[in-house]
Order: sequence, then structure tokens, then C-alpha cells
Amino acid sequence: EEERQVIQKRALSFVQAQPEKDETDLELALLTIFEQNPRAQITIFGALGGRIDHMLANVFLPSNPKLAPYMRQIAIEDGQNLIAYCPEGTSQLEPRSDYDYLAFMPVRDSQLTILGAKYELTEENFFFKKVYASNEYIDREVSVTCPDGYVVVLHSKDRR
Repeated sequence: EEERQVIQKRALSFVQAQPEKDETDLELALLTIFEQNPRAQITIFGALGGRIDHMLANVFLPSNPKLAPYMRQIAIEDGQNLIAYCPEGTSQLEPRSDYDYLAFMPVRDSQLTILGAKYELTEENFFFKKVYASNEYIDREVSVTCPDGYVVVLHSKDRR
């Protein structure tokens, strides 16, 4: 209660939801933001630690059909990892020097194509995995094609 009062006093906008609801608090917050500003670019911090059910709900935010149209505008970051999203179709990823590794997690069993990364994935060498881990940028754009669903893109680096 005390923390809520501090936040409510300092916040420009404060919305309080009922605890019993279909969306998570984060989903409701994002829906409120996008309703007010459909072009908002959101980076979420503090969403990858703690309870694993909350973490997984956060990783798969675009599975909510109301948030899916905004997936390119959502990122989750914790200092060691950055999660972004590529919708169905072809997406271009700019190289990032602040993260060493790149991984791809398609949400449906679809044949990904990854071009421009250290380890490319094409029709000729395709193999199915839930997570294509430990790939890397090589100073050029990476193209990701997902024919069905969307792809969770994981940028990460080792702890130092």
C-alpha cells in the first residue's frame, strides 16, 4: 500500500486494475500505452527475473492478439539480454555491438530462413529446433524470414 501511494503520487498517469483479470499487469500497461500512443517504442526492464511463469508470459507478449500488431515496438532488456520480435514475413535486424550472441525462437513450427548471420539457415540446410541459439552478427544486417507466426529474437552476452 505504501509503495502504491508513492508511485501514485509521482506518476503522471496511474491506472489500477482488479487482481482478477484475463491479462497480466504488464499486458494491461502496454495496452493502455498503445491505446494512448500507437507509435510508442517500449523497452521493458525487470521483466525477466523472479517467477518463471511471469517471465515466460513476458517473453511471449505478442501471443496476446491485442499486442501482436505492436510487437516490433516492444523490447525487454535486463543488461545481459535483449528480447525483440519479428512478425510473420521478412524482417531486417541491424547489427548490435552491445550484445555478442543472437538467437531465434519461432513460436510455431515453421521453417525459418536466417541470412547474413554467422550461421545461416536456408532451405538447403534447414533443421527444426525450438531455439536456434549462439548465432552472431558479422557486421551486416541479418534477414529473418518466418512464414508463420512470429519469432522471438534474443540478443545476449556472457556475464562479466
